[in-house]
Amino acid sequence: MIEFQWPWLFLLLPLPWFVRRLLPPVESGRSAALRVPLLDDLRSLGARANRPETNRFRFWLALFAWFLLIVATARPQWIGDTVEIPASGRDLMLAVDLSLSMEQEDFEMNGGIINRLEASKAVVGDFIERRVGDRIGLILFGERAYLQAPLTFDRKTVRTLLEESALGLAGKSTAIGDAIGLAVKRLRKAKAKNKDIKKVLILVTDGANTAGAIAPLDAADLAAHEGLKIYTIGIGADEMLVRSLFGVQRINPSRDLDEKTLRAIAEKTGGRYFRARDTQELEKIYALLDKLEPVEHDPQHYRPQKALFYWPGGLALLLALIVCLI
Repeated sequence: MIEFQWPWLFLLLPLPWFVRRLLPPVESGRSAALRVPLLDDLRSLGARANRPETNRFRFWLALFAWFLLIVATARPQWIGDTVEIPASGRDLMLAVDLSLSMEQEDFEMNGGIINRLEASKAVVGDFIERRVGDRIGLILFGERAYLQAPLTFDRKTVRTLLEESALGLAGKSTAIGDAIGLAVKRLRKAKAKNKDIKKVLILVTDGANTAGAIAPLDAADLAAHEGLKIYTIGIGADEMLVRSLFGVQRINPSRDLDEKTLRAIAEKTGGRYFRARDTQELEKIYALLDKLEPVEHDPQHYRPQKALFYWPGGLALLLALIVCLI
């Protein structure tokens, strides 16, 4: 249906009538003292333009243009059917490690070997798509932590920004504490607007804190004070077979993973620590997170609106131009 945002402006419709009735008519200019024979043709054209039929047509055209101008000024808009939007009242921040250790190829997906970052992108991206109703934010960290996407309902954009991230983009080292501190800062601003919002941080890393200005446990204490629940995920295989000059060797590619600190961070904030040694475990972890932090369908309703003022406004301008040219 069509509604007008400012319907009271229709009270201006009789304004031209009041102007015509109250203001004195414009005096016609005196005839020119000097007559130029060569202008007789132009004078005849002006006489035809001032015929009663032409003036009457111009009058009604101008009146219709005035009506359309008032319609445009009243801001007509098309109101669509009611649409239901699920909202969970949860702010979910994702922090993904981009340090160079994430380059380790110890994950398998679709029959091929991929590195830890590519595995994280695939699984975390699917997780983002399922979080309908949550506001999602993205932090990328390495030697420093950067806010790549502020909290938003636009899951597609967040996933695109995650997929466009690259190894070493934030530095070679790992600043876990700074990533948590940045999440606390951003979520604190969101809490200032709505204190009922649940705040969750999911942190994915494959190493230990080797950079940054904030110690991870100090950042975890700050997060606990702010009511931020942190789920930590340590990724990386426990065992790999590597060929060398001395034959096939069995190594642990996750020897630098600081599970003790990651577990302590989760316990301090009321979250949980998970260990993902392969793609299947990583997928199970995010499926479990869906259960631990379910999307609560508390629907909100809105009716889409589309502005229509430019149609009558444009037609009014066109008619006004025609009136001036006649």
